Amino acid sequence: MSNDFTARNIPDRLTSRGQRALKSWETLLVIIAVMVFVINALSSPYFLNPWNLSDATFNFTEKAMIAFAMAMLIVSGEIDLSVASIVALASTAMGFMMQAGFDTPTLVLTGLTVGVLCGAFNGVLVTRLGLPSIVVTIGTMSLFRGISYIVLGDTAYNGYPSSFAFFGQGYVWWVISFELVLFVIFALIYAVILHKTNFGRAVYAIGNNPIGAKFSGIRVERVKFILFLLTGLMSGIAAVCLTSRLGSTRPSIAFGWELEIVTMVVLGGVNILGGSGTIPGVVLAALIMGMVTFGFGLLNVPGIVMSIFIGLLLIAVIALPRLWTMANAARAGRKA
Repeated sequence: MSNDFTARNIPDRLTSRGQRALKSWETLLVIIAVMVFVINALSSPYFLNPWNLSDATFNFTEKAMIAFAMAMLIVSGEIDLSVASIVALASTAMGFMMQAGFDTPTLVLTGLTVGVLCGAFNGVLVTRLGLPSIVVTIGTMSLFRGISYIVLGDTAYNGYPSSFAFFGQGYVWWVISFELVLFVIFALIYAVILHKTNFGRAVYAIGNNPIGAKFSGIRVERVKFILFLLTGLMSGIAAVCLTSRLGSTRPSIAFGWELEIVTMVVLGGVNILGGSGTIPGVVLAALIMGMVTFGFGLLNVPGIVMSIFIGLLLIAVIALPRLWTMANAARAGRKA
């Protein structure tokens, strides 16, 4: 009997990294993004114009910047539905300061400060008082926008300084807008924070098991409070960009954005119940929604159709994983 042995390589994972990548949600989003791009290119001869493509980025950059922070917040098991109202209140505050004669740096600082303060207010109510974030932010959604309506009524703030216009209308090089550069920078920053730092690992741990995370030494309330601050800050940054791009402030500014931002996050693969999700997925979802919106615009599709589409998309991306799990469970039951 031979004593020769043949070495066997026993993998530590049942699937390779390449196989896992092919089966990932992000891969599906890449395929969808390519399909949407091709359909838009075939549907309109104006879509592939470089300046039109540049204009298309304005459909998602401001919302996506908020979505990055919102993704981390939802991964932790919380949510902020007041983000659009924070944009409105920050824009109103900037308009008020502009009317008082302050210059561009002060206007930007005002927008960011109001955003952070609103985020801190939400964070205190959730982390200190233990109130459900969905209830709190529905309340502050009405509160913040209501303040804007009280201040402005049916009027608007106009006449922002010409130097203020760069944030929403300026271009860094050729068709590359300042907003697009901000979008890329924040995508990289939030990807590193969520996927490469201890803070990001704490966010995942809290989303999966907040009690277990607390017993493991993670300061759960502090992490969540920081996430609310980040969401408020990004809303303030979006307010600066949007107000600069429009050149005016009305109390209805950014109305309905909260639905689009949550849809962007969930479409990106973030579990609405918390615990999982990636920033690259949110980036791809933002690109898809931006191209779909711009494509509808080129085809003169009414805005209400886009609202219906976003509502159906949100329901679909939440329901499909559940239906997939139920189908797999049913197949496993039949095999047993």
